[in-house]
Amino acid sequence: MSDPEPCRIKQEETEELIEVMVKEESEELSGDEEKHHVKSEEETQSETEHSISVDRAAVKGLTCTQCGKSFRQKFSLKHHMMIHTGEKPFTCTQCGKSFTRSLYLNQHMLTHTGERPHNCDQCGKTFLWFSNLKDHLRVHTKEKPYLCSVCGKSFTRQSILTEHKKIHTGVKEFVCFKCKKTFIRVADLRKHMMIHTEEKPYKCSHCNKRFSQVQMLEIHERTHTGEKPFTCDQCGKSFTQSSYLHKHMMNHTGEKPHKCGHCSKTFFRPSELTIHLRVHTNETPYPCSVCGKSFTRQSILTQHQKIHAGVREHVCFECKKTFIRASDLKKHQRVHTGEKPFTCSLCGKSFTKSSYLNRHMEYHTGENTQM
Repeated sequence: MSDPEPCRIKQEETEELIEVMVKEESEELSGDEEKHHVKSEEETQSETEHSISVDRAAVKGLTCTQCGKSFRQKFSLKHHMMIHTGEKPFTCTQCGKSFTRSLYLNQHMLTHTGERPHNCDQCGKTFLWFSNLKDHLRVHTKEKPYLCSVCGKSFTRQSILTEHKKIHTGVKEFVCFKCKKTFIRVADLRKHMMIHTEEKPYKCSHCNKRFSQVQMLEIHERTHTGEKPFTCDQCGKSFTQSSYLHKHMMNHTGEKPHKCGHCSKTFFRPSELTIHLRVHTNETPYPCSVCGKSFTRQSILTQHQKIHAGVREHVCFECKKTFIRASDLKKHQRVHTGEKPFTCSLCGKSFTKSSYLNRHMEYHTGENTQM
């Protein structure tokens, strides 16, 4: 029997080892840590002083010559030096990706084997690590124990709060070595780097589509499984992504954080504000290649181009009349339903179209006496 594959080691043991090693590597020795703890009251002062001097002497030799960071263990210093040298001696035989430690390689191998030993008893979702499952459970419990002291926003993980705080400080410490673009979060830099490398190591098992990040793959797979793990506690509507739920919640709270500097109109999304600003700038960046007419949005151009193509895909189920735009079909259906949603505030008369109401209002104002 051949030796078991590296990725088959117990997941719990791997996590514990990684947590211990990362903790040791990331520790910087403070003044308190350098002090030797006295073992008992009976020990003499001279013995204590001797122990302190020996301890400090040992620590002095475990300092990185590149950045001055200190370590308690030789192996921690050795692995830390790989950050400066770029050495990654452990290589994945599946995709060629390299790592500084065998434990990190073992963790990476699980992405190829598909092994996810930790299962959520609420929704059945599985995870590589128990810590990921623990974080995920807060989706169901709605627990957000990490609070931002600046704006009061709360988060499910300390790491998310730490990254969020950088928004307030404006620090962009992660730099792309290709184009020098800077980012607040290392995760954003990694996403950006895929533009340059075009690396897409994660493949969908349903349709073979590939992705640069495992999170993007997970989100995509929900289109196949129908999973919508993020549920609105106000109306019960569910979503595939937490960001979609966050945007949806604004419908209930009425929050519109994006404000126009010209007319003070507010919007749910920054993209809506961008489109609105074209009303003030008269910018119409989407021109029709057939007639040259230009539009403020791509979606409006797409609808316009159907006029040239003759596409009338919207059909009235009552009389089979066809329309280019869905909005035109909606207006037409009022002929059948008798709906008249536009009402005159002066006499109470109702109309099927707003244009009919506007024309009617001219009788009251006397703007068009010939009609």
